[in-house]
Amino acid sequence: MQFRAWIIGALVMGIFGGQSAQAQFQRHVRRYNSQGRAYYAGPLRLTLGGGTALYNGDLGNSPGDNFFGPAASLGVLYRLTPHLHIGSEFSYVEVGARDKLKERGLAFISNNGLGTVFFRFDLLPDESVFAASMAEAPIFQIFVQGGAGLLLYNPHSYFGTTSVATDYPAFLPSERNDYPALAGVAPVGAGFGIRLTGELRANVEANYYFTTTDQFDDVSSLRLGEASKSNDGFGTVMLKLEYSLK
Repeated sequence: MQFRAWIIGALVMGIFGGQSAQAQFQRHVRRYNSQGRAYYAGPLRLTLGGGTALYNGDLGNSPGDNFFGPAASLGVLYRLTPHLHIGSEFSYVEVGARDKLKERGLAFISNNGLGTVFFRFDLLPDESVFAASMAEAPIFQIFVQGGAGLLLYNPHSYFGTTSVATDYPAFLPSERNDYPALAGVAPVGAGFGIRLTGELRANVEANYYFTTTDQFDDVSSLRLGEASKSNDGFGTVMLKLEYSLK
C-alpha cells in the first residue's frame, strides 16, 4: 500500500510539473520543413489516461488468465515537426495473472510505477500547423510511437487462481530481497485520436513494454526449476485525454 501511495503521489506532483513546464515551451516557435514551408512547433499538451494492463511472461499470456489491473498515466506532449512529437509520461500499472499450468498453480500481482520518454509519429497530415494555413487540425489522426524508460516493480507471487482483490493468499518468499526493484523498459505502440474541441483530443492507444527483467512476476528459473525463455513484458490499453496549453 505504501508503494502504491508513493506512485500515485508522484502522478499528482506531475500535474504541477507539467504546468510549470509550459513556460519552457512557447507556442509560436517558427520552423521550416524540407520543402521550405514554415510551420509552428508546439504547443505543449497535457495528457491524462486510464485503462488496463495485460501480462506476458513465464506464467503465460492468455487474456483469460489475466487479472486486468488498472493503469493510469500523466504526461506531456510537444510537437517537433508537422508529424513528429516528443512526449514523457509517469504511469501507475497494476498487473497480475494466474498460471497457464493449472497443476503448477502459481499466480502473482505486481504494483508498478514507470517513467518513459517517447517519440510519436502522426501518419495523417495536419495542415493547421503551417504558418500560412487557415485549416483546422484533422478530426481523426492515426499514430505510432516508441521510446524508453525505467520501471519500478514490486511483485508478489502465491499459489492460487484468483487475484488478491477477491482472495487473500499467503505470499511466497520473494525471489530477491530488494523489491521494489528497477528495470529498463522499451514501449512500442499505436493508436488513434479524435479532436473534440480546438484544445481537447481523445486518444485510444495500445502499448507493449519490453522489459530487462525476468522477475517482473517474481517467477523465474528460481521458482520454476527450469530455464526461463525470455524476459517478462506487459501491455496497456488506455483512453487518454490530451489538452493543449495555448
